[in-house]
Amino acid sequence: MSKIAKPGIVLEPHQVILRPLVTEKGTHHAERYNAYQFEVAMIATKDDIRKAVSELWGVRVAAVRTQLYKGKPRRFKTKMGHTRDWKKAIVKLHDEDRISFF
Repeated sequence: MSKIAKPGIVLEPHQVILRPLVTEKGTHHAERYNAYQFEVAMIATKDDIRKAVSELWGVRVAAVRTQLYKGKPRRFKTKMGHTRDWKKAIVKLHDEDRISFF
């Protein structure tokens, strides 16, 4: 099932970027390559992500890469379930720009 944004749906910047992903690998990429990772809305496009990061943090975005993650099967006692599907964005910034989360 494709989750493409329908014409007329406009997401606000705070609806596009759900949360930053602060991991060991993500911190390494932020320090070395100036690339930051975010969990984003499933219907957000690369242009939506670029605009949202620019507006929320006031930085210049050089590139956006996205990845879709499928939910994994999980067991709770005797019942089987799934974690939710989610979308990750890796945003590379201009060399002079930085984002500080802490």
